[in-house]
Amino acid sequence: MDLTLIVVLVIALALFFDFTNGFHDTANAMATPIATGALRPKVAVGLAAILNLIGAFLSTEVAKTISGGIIREGEGGIAIGPELIFAGLIGAIVWNMLTWLLGLPSSSSHALFGGLIGAALVGAGVGAIDFGVVLSKVILPALLAPLTAGLVAYAATKLAYAITRRYDGKPDGRSGFRYAQIFSSSLVALSHGTNDAQKTMGVITLTLIAVGMQDAGTAPQLWVVVVCAIAIALGTYMGGWRIIKTLGTGLTDVKPAQGFAAETSTAATILASSHLGFALSTTQVASGSVIGSGLGRRGSKVRWRTAGRIGIGWLMTLPAAAAVGALAALVAHLGVVGVLIDAVVGVAIILTIFIISKRNEISHRTVVSDVAHSGRAVKIKRNPKPKRKARS
Repeated sequence: MDLTLIVVLVIALALFFDFTNGFHDTANAMATPIATGALRPKVAVGLAAILNLIGAFLSTEVAKTISGGIIREGEGGIAIGPELIFAGLIGAIVWNMLTWLLGLPSSSSHALFGGLIGAALVGAGVGAIDFGVVLSKVILPALLAPLTAGLVAYAATKLAYAITRRYDGKPDGRSGFRYAQIFSSSLVALSHGTNDAQKTMGVITLTLIAVGMQDAGTAPQLWVVVVCAIAIALGTYMGGWRIIKTLGTGLTDVKPAQGFAAETSTAATILASSHLGFALSTTQVASGSVIGSGLGRRGSKVRWRTAGRIGIGWLMTLPAAAAVGALAALVAHLGVVGVLIDAVVGVAIILTIFIISKRNEISHRTVVSDVAHSGRAVKIKRNPKPKRKARS
């Protein structure tokens, strides 16, 4: 009975993490089209939610990396209990909520990995972690993916402006990139579903394997895929306006051609990584793309102070979440009582952060007033009706 209760609590907490992942990472796909006026804020998050839901069903490679890669599990490995997974999720959620409050587009993925690693180190020792997988499928992608996406976005922005540059004084037609942004941002949202939703699927699958309810090395069950897809879609629809504001206007002033270039490079990088099973940070990729597009447009300025804050957040995410996960794991060793204590403390921290956020609330209305400077692609003015000639 105690084991069943802990498993239920782990699954519930994993789905809540999936929900926070959704609103934390909405900015990855929709910050730039909102900034350029390509999509209205509520339309943008609604579209992202639908595409995240669809994307979650397209791949399970990343889920396999988590359920059977980072934490050694199964025959010949070191089993970890569901209470340690619960502790790891506490670390991930607390860091996600804190960075959301600060408006920092940090990595939900690295928060999850850090929380699980910290909990496993305390509860099962160093041998529970496959550091080869951590290095090859987490650390290296974290270093290479944002750089790759930034370089691609830089080149794409340069190319877009070179192709559309005019020397005869006539309009260059670059505002048409707003229409293209609708497609490219949708592709990012779809690719986000193929990568980030998988991570929660992997956590739930790892829990089921740990308690013997599923065989090691098997893919997530259908019901796990469905509930995780719904959770991340609901979270995405909530918006995450604080991070949208930072990513859409805090790093650089995004123009339609830049936005299209950034979104396209982000989507290409994420889709390639999902296919290879790399559990990379979609937030880092999106941020790298925005910086690259800012460098690629002549006269554009990248706000390096903001970029520095984001970089510090990236560096702190994994160890900070690991520290919280490790602390929660120490308490979770008490069994069901420890898990309940972790749950109560976690809820208290989340509610405190939520109450603090209300003092300086940012919603889709305040984002609109700040970022939608360039008109809206979805609102097209009609040509005026011809005037009737007066009868002689």
